[in-house]
Amino acid sequence: MTINFSAKKGFICDMDGVLYHGNKLLPGAKEFIQWLQENQKEYLFLTNNSGMTPKELQQKLKRLGVDVSEEHFYTSALATAQFLKTQSPNSSAFVIGEAGLLNALYDAGITMNDVNPEYVVVGEGRNYSLETLTKAVNLVLKGAKLIGANSDVSGNIENGMAPACKALIAPIEMATGKQAYFCGKPNPLMMRTGLRLLGCHSDEAVIVGDRMDTDIIAGTESGIDTVLVLSGVSTRETVKTFAYQPTVILEDVGKIVRENS
Repeated sequence: MTINFSAKKGFICDMDGVLYHGNKLLPGAKEFIQWLQENQKEYLFLTNNSGMTPKELQQKLKRLGVDVSEEHFYTSALATAQFLKTQSPNSSAFVIGEAGLLNALYDAGITMNDVNPEYVVVGEGRNYSLETLTKAVNLVLKGAKLIGANSDVSGNIENGMAPACKALIAPIEMATGKQAYFCGKPNPLMMRTGLRLLGCHSDEAVIVGDRMDTDIIAGTESGIDTVLVLSGVSTRETVKTFAYQPTVILEDVGKIVRENS
C-alpha cells in the first residue's frame, strides 16, 4: 500500500525515535518539519513523554535546530490531566512524575494530595523510588484509582533503553492487584483530541511513529493511515510479529519528503 502524502491535510507525529534520540536530531527530521511548514500542513507532535511541558519540548527542538511553535505539541501528561478533569473535576492526586505531568494537572485544577487522594498518577520521573512506590501502593489499597500517563514499557535514550511508564507502574499493579488506566497513546481519547486539534477527520490524517504497540495500533484503531519509521524501536522483523500492520514502512521521516519531491 502507499499513501499520497501531498493529499493529506494533517500529520500526527511521534517524537522520540522519529525526530530525535536523546539530544540528537535524527536523519530527515529537519527536512520533514520544513516540508510540513512549507506545504501548510496541519501538524501535531503527539508524544507519550509525560515529563516535559510543550514549552520544554519546543525549546528542545529549537536547541536541535528546528523552530516549531508551542501549540504544535500535545503530551500524554495533557491527555491525563484532561481525562481526570472530565472524570472528576477539582479532584486530587498523588503524583509520581516530572514537571510536564505536574504542570498539566495543576492547570486542569487537580491538586496534590498524599493523604487521601482520589487518584494515584504515575509518569516517568526522577522522584520514582521505593519510598514513592510504597506510598502509591498504600494509597491505592485505601481506594485511590491508579492512572498511568502512558502505556510505553520502555523508551529510547542515547545509550540504550530506559524503563517507561508501564514498567514503572507494574510493581504497584502487582502489589495491589489493581489495574492501571493509561491515558496516552494508543488510548482513542488521545487520538480523538489530536484530530480535533488538527481540525481533521481520520481519513485526512496520517500518524507517523516508530512503535507498533503505541503509534501504529493507535492509528489502526482510529482509522488513520499509519507510517512506521525504522529510526526508533520497531524493525522489519518485529513488525512481522504483530497481527496489524502499518500502511507503509519508511527508513526515516525524511523519506516522506523524498517521496513527494
